[in-house]
Amino acid sequence: MTLTLHSSTSFINLNDTKSIKTPDDFSGTVCFTQIKLSCRLRAKHAIQEVQLSHDNNFMMKSRSDKWEKLHAISGPHSSNVAKVPVFVMLPLDTMTLGGNLNKPRAMNASLMALKSAGVEGVMVDAWWGLVEKDAPLKYKWEGYAELVQMVQKHGLKLQVVMSFHQCGGNVGDSCSIPLPPWVLEEISKNPDLVYTDRSGRRNPEYISLGCDSIPVLRGRTPIQVYTDYMRSFQNRFKDYLGETIVEIQVGMGPCGELRYPAYPESNGTWRFPGIGEFQCYDKYMKASLEAAAEAIGKRDWGRGGPHDAGHYNQFPEETGFFQRGGTWNTDYGQFFLEWYSGKLLDHGDRILAAAKGIFQGSGAKLSGKVAGIHWHYRTRSHAAELTAGYYNTRHHDGYLPVARMFSKQGVVFNFTCMEMRDQEQPESANCSPEGLVRQVKMVTRTAGIELAGENALERYDAGAYAQVLATSRSESGNQLAAFTYLRMNKKLFERSNWRHLVEFVKSMSEQGQNKRLAECDSRGTDLYVGFIKDKNVKRTKEAALA
Repeated sequence: MTLTLHSSTSFINLNDTKSIKTPDDFSGTVCFTQIKLSCRLRAKHAIQEVQLSHDNNFMMKSRSDKWEKLHAISGPHSSNVAKVPVFVMLPLDTMTLGGNLNKPRAMNASLMALKSAGVEGVMVDAWWGLVEKDAPLKYKWEGYAELVQMVQKHGLKLQVVMSFHQCGGNVGDSCSIPLPPWVLEEISKNPDLVYTDRSGRRNPEYISLGCDSIPVLRGRTPIQVYTDYMRSFQNRFKDYLGETIVEIQVGMGPCGELRYPAYPESNGTWRFPGIGEFQCYDKYMKASLEAAAEAIGKRDWGRGGPHDAGHYNQFPEETGFFQRGGTWNTDYGQFFLEWYSGKLLDHGDRILAAAKGIFQGSGAKLSGKVAGIHWHYRTRSHAAELTAGYYNTRHHDGYLPVARMFSKQGVVFNFTCMEMRDQEQPESANCSPEGLVRQVKMVTRTAGIELAGENALERYDAGAYAQVLATSRSESGNQLAAFTYLRMNKKLFERSNWRHLVEFVKSMSEQGQNKRLAECDSRGTDLYVGFIKDKNVKRTKEAALA
């Protein structure tokens, strides 16, 4: 039979799961995007790969013990230096706007494909804007419960992101999920609840950390709201924590990252490689800055952020603050940057402390994500990192304080841009993703915490995978404890892209060695959806990518 792939959705879409048969029913040539393989599929080989259940669900039967031994982990991350488990992010729209699992049959087939590739598990966003959508303290977890059970059935692990930010307006955002309507109603009445830049532009991605401890959300503080949300999740899924749900990644800002929304792409506000802008002009942040300045007898320093920090799309040398020898390196600049980055650290500490109190002892690890802001890294001021809240300059390490805070709360440090190489970046932007990753590897080792990684942008090429493999090793600083690939979509299941993923997963599980599959490798996954047949119509059936 022939498998023909279409690219309309983010999953493998099976037209009729009732038609699924075991490999005993037939053998034939399988095509991917209409390209025939040279291998003939024989039942005696295929039956060792996959046994499909007859209750309309895919189940991995034979060889499961071998896969489990190869890909099993202790807790969510392995301490075995010879293995780096690979997870795959699920689509942003894994849940419908009504809170139900999107395309469950296609998801089922996609999970089976990932399992057959040796992937450890998957990651999903638990959107605040979907779960607590209807009213405060009214949570809807049904769609996530269905997903958890499906993941468990396939013998996969699950990382769940407590996503307290909106989806939409940033790199890779393919759908729109705003904050809960009742929260947006409060924001409409008090616009200072969200981050604000110097020109007064409001950003609705995430609640300003300036009001963390103020009861601005119908009698509750934002930290209390996040805590109640996480406690509800823990109560609903306590039987799966530590077994199927192995990691809780705690969202702490836009895109789930511990940072300020300094480079918003929505409406063309920011474009790479602009320096971004400081986000400290809502009334709560302004009051905090004023108090900090008065506390050291410098009242004038508390009248607002730097006046010479430029605009979103400028370069460092075009501003008085970020240029070589600029205001950033004066007493005032150091005061402001310590306050600005310190507020971010305190925000992360409060949320992670709440998460620790809820999930400690559950068997699931906690993680937090830090953005890989690599542009202007080779300048003295590191302007783009400063506006995002990381006080990292040529003279000041901005990531060690974050790592130590994570260590205090027992949290895994998750970092992006693991796939990037310096030579791929525009020279004018003074980028160094490799230098940034090296710095983070060193500070996490110094802090004694695990480092996990992600790719920042969608990549399917062998070069990106090779860079992650190189980064995963521990010759310099911390090695990777786990890697989460961004993300499952239609392109991933195209034949060449799928093959690259399979080889990457295999390499990460075998001491970082670059493994290539033979053209006729029956163990590994070119046959990623099993065999599909419609007994009432014909012996061949299409499988479409979601």
